[in-house]
Formats: sequence, structure tokens, C-alpha cells
Amino acid sequence: MDRGGGSAAAPVALRFALTWRAMTLPRAGLSKNEILDALAAKQIDDVRWQDGRTFGMVYDGGPELHEVQEAVTKRFLHENALNTMAFPSLGKIQSEVTGICADLLNGPEAAGFMTSGGTESILMAVKAARERAKAERGITAPEMIVPESAHAAFHKAAYYFGLTLHKTPVRADWRADVDAMAALVNPNTVLLVGSAPAYPQGVVDPIPEMAALAASVDANFHTDACMGGFILPFMEANGEPVPPWDFRVPGVTSISADLHKLGYVPKGASVIMHRDKHYRKWQTFVFDGWLGGFYASPNMQGTRSGLPMALAWATLHHIGMDGYQDLTRRTIDARRALVEGVRSIAGLQVLGEPEAHLMATAIDDGYDDVLDVFAVGDALQRRGWFHDRQTPPDSLHSTLSAGNAPVVDEYLAHLQLCVDEVAGQRLTDRSTNYATLE
Repeated sequence: MDRGGGSAAAPVALRFALTWRAMTLPRAGLSKNEILDALAAKQIDDVRWQDGRTFGMVYDGGPELHEVQEAVTKRFLHENALNTMAFPSLGKIQSEVTGICADLLNGPEAAGFMTSGGTESILMAVKAARERAKAERGITAPEMIVPESAHAAFHKAAYYFGLTLHKTPVRADWRADVDAMAALVNPNTVLLVGSAPAYPQGVVDPIPEMAALAASVDANFHTDACMGGFILPFMEANGEPVPPWDFRVPGVTSISADLHKLGYVPKGASVIMHRDKHYRKWQTFVFDGWLGGFYASPNMQGTRSGLPMALAWATLHHIGMDGYQDLTRRTIDARRALVEGVRSIAGLQVLGEPEAHLMATAIDDGYDDVLDVFAVGDALQRRGWFHDRQTPPDSLHSTLSAGNAPVVDEYLAHLQLCVDEVAGQRLTDRSTNYATLE
């Protein structure tokens, strides 16, 4: 076998592994089995979300839901959501999905669109705030104010759309500091942002106070519920205490919520919902100054797959209210058990008081010379458990879902073993990649 060039006799997976840096289109097409074998080989080092050992990235609603989603995939794999006049089914699907979301978010007049994910939903919220302020208030140098716990996508949106972004500190409880934000509000402010919950530590910002601050200068206020939009409503339905965060709060003008997180829809499906159609209209780009006729697009994408829309519709209708309440109950029970278990291990702490399904594990005060949380994370990963690293402060991030519930006890046992194993060690690698880089 010619290992340098990858002979025709070499297994397909090996040929791909040997030639990936100089990839060319194969002269002869591969068979279905060859393709599946090659792709399976690439997945060897992927996280094992199917086993409940991944705290984030993929949210598992169970095998029965998988069967429904896989059947829907065959039906809608090729549909194009660029033009819902050509595919009216997708127009109806999007309308019904956003209608369900409006009800869950307590917005009787709320209107919105589906997007590819939380980042696109956030981008569209920022764009809509900029456009409304320009048209209604004449603002040409727009500014936005976000707490340092706000998702990085807001910084991305400011960069893309030319807004000045002001970042404010959080309080000792990791929630947004309203006074710090108030000090930066000015006539050019077009948007304030709060999270329900914030990704890093899983706490809900003081949304009513923040929204009132935005309303005081007629700015938009966005609740980023990408993480919480499909768990907080069901927590409330289960009788759990939930801080105010949705359209019941005066001044909230838009909300982002990811169906592909705790909605258990495959990637990528999110919604951006506006308080009413007046606020929604500023999201859509409309243009007819070319040779192709009238063009209107509410998204960053033009052509986009109709499959995530269909999967969202199917998943919502398959699980139903009762199913989501059950999934949420299991998720919150798992989070409580995990928080209690982490806090019972000497040297570890949970940052803040998580209010939904997110939490961050860090080194307890006084143990910094004894333990390195990133070393603990690497030891866990060697046992098959995956966390994202984050900083500051150094911590391991956990997003709990129903798929993690059956293995919490096993995880806590391994966590104690890992803490004992790495005592006295400190890693030189302090990277915290939450990215796609090459």
C-alpha cells in the first residue's frame, strides 16, 4: 500500500484521513456505504451526547422523538424557504411555529420569524432596533448597552451593523447592574439587553428594571432567552418560581428563543419574536432596485433550508405541553442534584444561584493553590465527560437537559475521583475555545 498517496486499494476512511490536507474531488463518486464509513471514521473523536455525557451542544429528547424527526427529514430535506410563495407549506409552518412561541412568551400580539439559531436571532434584534431608531428618532450614530454576561453575538452584531457597544459589569450575584447601565444611557441609545438566563452562570437579569430603563429613552429592549425560552415557560407551568422576563414585562420589545436547545429540535432552529408587527417590520430587508424584481428577506440568509422549520413544527406538536413539562421537570431535578453534588465536594463551588438549567463550576475560595478547574475538566474529558471552559473566572460550564438526568450520579462520582486525581496540578493551557477556527 502506498501510504503517502493513498492507493485505490486503501480503505475509504484511511484515504480520507491521509489526504485531508490536500483534498480534491474524487474522480469516481463514492458509494453510499463508502461515504457512510468515511463519515463514521471522522466522528471517532466527537463528543458522546447520546450517552448524556455532554453538558451542552446537543439536547436529546429520546429515541421516539428521533424517529419522528428522521421521518420528517426525508419529507422536507430539499425544500427551500427563500420563497414561501413557491413553498406555501413552509409559510404555514413558520406562522404556526411563531404563533406557538408567541403564546409561550405571553405576547398576544407578538410576531416574528424563524432563524438558523440564536446568533441570527440576536443579529436581527439588533438590526431591527437600529432601523427603528433611525426612522422614528433620527439616530445615525446608534449605541447599545449590554452587561458583560450578554452573549458574544451582541458584540458580533455591533461589529456587523456599525453600533457602538457599551459593556457594563455584573453585580456580585452575576446579574446585570442596572445602575451601571443607567449611567450610560443617552439620546443615541437604541437598545438595551438582558438575559433569561445568562449563559455563563445561569442567572436571570433584572428584566423589568432594565426594560423600563430602555423605555425611558424610547429604545428597544431585548430579552435574550435563547437558552431559557423553551424551559422557563414550562418551569412556570410546573409551579417553579420564575423571575419576570417575557412580553408581560412592559418595555420588552423583542425576545430570542432557541428551539434547538431545550425545545429539543435538531440544529438550527430559533425564533426572533417582536412585541407586535410594528416592531417586527424593522427586521425585514426590502429592495427592488435591481433587475430581478421585488425582494424581501427577514433573515441574514437568502436561500435557507425548510427542514429546520418542519422539524420545529413536528417536534413541538409531538412533545406537546405535557411532554415539555415532563422534560423540564427532569432537567431541573438534574440541575438541582448537580448543584448540590458539586457543592458537597471540597474545593469546588457553583457560581451564583442558577435559576434554570445552566451552571458554572469553579474552584472554591482558598483552594486556588490546590486545584485547577481546567485540570478537573480535562480529567473528566478523559472519562468521556465534556464541558466548555469559560473565563473569567475560570470555570466549567454545564447546560443540563433531560438527556443528562440518568447519569448525574455517575458524573458526580467521577467528578470526585477527578478532583482527587488532579490535586496539586495546574495546566499551562488556559484556552477557553467556544469557536470554529482553523
